[in-house]
Amino acid sequence: MKTGTKIGFILIFLVAQILLSCQKKEQFPIIPEIHFSRFLVEMDTTTRVAQRGILEFTFKDGDGDIGLRSSDIYPPYNPGSKYYYNLIIKYFEKQHGKFVEVPLLSWNADSARYDTMTFNARIPWLTPNLGNKGISGTIQDTLFINNPLSKFDTIKFTFFIYDRALHKSNVDSTPEIVRRY
Repeated sequence: MKTGTKIGFILIFLVAQILLSCQKKEQFPIIPEIHFSRFLVEMDTTTRVAQRGILEFTFKDGDGDIGLRSSDIYPPYNPGSKYYYNLIIKYFEKQHGKFVEVPLLSWNADSARYDTMTFNARIPWLTPNLGNKGISGTIQDTLFINNPLSKFDTIKFTFFIYDRALHKSNVDSTPEIVRRY
């Protein structure tokens, strides 16, 4: 190989190293941070009652350990554990001017009784970009919001996430959501 070619490769390598080292890596705290973005209501045009809605929020995590694999079913992520779900969502109704957490019931035809629904979910395993441990993005979750057993029409949700190290994020909430128009 000619000396000029070797020097050219070395220069290209050095320039690439300098450019890559100048890229700023985003750094976040290792405790996840979430922020409400929006809630999109899906209205039934016939009944004028909102049946479902899409919760959207942003997240940041400094060590990039957001999400679980479907195989993550052993402690502490086992079914029945408080960490089985890593997205925790609570449902509130505005009753007589105050928000009250209420269970949302659904009919179970197999048992011929009502079961309590959960809004909690398992965020799938998310992987940070190469060279950057921190991770950020947007998460959406579709939620059933019609409670046919309730006479109240205004609801809201609070929510938070756990990362794989079991760090709990801040708690955020939706604004008031009117289900009947």
